[in-house]
Amino acid sequence: MTQPWTVRRLKSALAADTLQPTALAREALACANQNAGHNTYLWRDEAWTLAEAARVEKAAATCANALLWGLPVSVKDCFDLAGAPTSCGVQFYRKHNGIAAQDSGLVARLRAIGAVITGKTHLHPLAYGITGENPEFGDCVQPGHLDRLTGGSSSGAAASILEGSAVAAIGTDTGGSVRAPAALCGLAGYRSSLGRGDWHGAGHLAQSFDTMGWLFRDLEDAPILGRVFAPDSAPDARSFEQFATINPSFLNDCEPEIASAMDDIAKDLEALGLHRSSFDPGFWADSFEIYAPIQATEAARIHDGHFAQFEPAIRERLEWGARITDAELTLLRERHAEFRARADALFTSHQLLVMPASPVAVLAAGAEHSETRARLLRYTIPFSLAGVPVVTVPCTVSGMQLAAARDNDESLLKLAQALGRRRELILSS
Repeated sequence: MTQPWTVRRLKSALAADTLQPTALAREALACANQNAGHNTYLWRDEAWTLAEAARVEKAAATCANALLWGLPVSVKDCFDLAGAPTSCGVQFYRKHNGIAAQDSGLVARLRAIGAVITGKTHLHPLAYGITGENPEFGDCVQPGHLDRLTGGSSSGAAASILEGSAVAAIGTDTGGSVRAPAALCGLAGYRSSLGRGDWHGAGHLAQSFDTMGWLFRDLEDAPILGRVFAPDSAPDARSFEQFATINPSFLNDCEPEIASAMDDIAKDLEALGLHRSSFDPGFWADSFEIYAPIQATEAARIHDGHFAQFEPAIRERLEWGARITDAELTLLRERHAEFRARADALFTSHQLLVMPASPVAVLAAGAEHSETRARLLRYTIPFSLAGVPVVTVPCTVSGMQLAAARDNDESLLKLAQALGRRRELILSS
């Protein structure tokens, strides 16, 4: 394929029999681990992937219409895959957990709908970070840009799309772990509504905020990928009539080119017939105060007894989470519930909210990033607290978040598809 892979383009080639799953898998594998650290994947087995491609190809007569038939897909290394270790980004769990005896629920679904898994991708340790730095497996830098981190925690997911070893990549998003790497790497991203997808056999970070997601190139592919997490009772997609961009006062630490890109997206939405307004995020001021301790408490319970195994920055967060009392947690959950109620009201008023996914366009590899987490999370955790679906729209610089009310995923993905079609028409005219 001479152009960058997209789901639709590959599905068409596979359906027309001009491309076979085994040949496509070989192309994908030849591109794997092409970043400077050669660590896009923390586990891969070329023979296993080629056997999977052959299995899928053999079943063409009955399965060729399956949703992801023959498509190379990477999976974040916090989901079990039978016969492989699951590291969750640390050597301790890679050894402690041993080899998985069965597929996680998500991996089983991917294989059932014809996806060919290319391997298990790099992540920030425990998925507890947003830069993609990892002292044990090496920092994840962008293929072709050895001076730029991918962002995290779904770092290898983004790298696998950039290098062409996957056409779509499974990530997770707790506080921004799909949205940040999508924006920093110029990719599309989808964070699903809280509660979607099968978490059996997956490594959680904080259950109150953990969501499944995808990284990919083409917005037009969004509805196809969204169906992987959708419940059987998913509502039909509807059209949005209005949207609101965030008040510019919030963007006081945002790079000017990124702030300008928000207006470009707004013009695209207006061209699609949506009416624009703005919203004041005043009640977001205490987002981090609510989010961070709940996240730390839940993470501490998951990793109880193992804190000493992890790097100091993460160990300190876990130790802090373990010190939070039940009474303190109860008050935090009350504040969280109030925040969600106010966010629900905001979506009732505006339907769709638009703002940058990151205030910066580049995270420099090797730079000091102790303040980066809080700076980036300021832009992403309000939607994490709300539990809502978000599509990251790639822009000339960085990316924009388009967020809708909980369980409006289908409507949001339909809108993303419309944006993608508009862009394609403009480029072809």
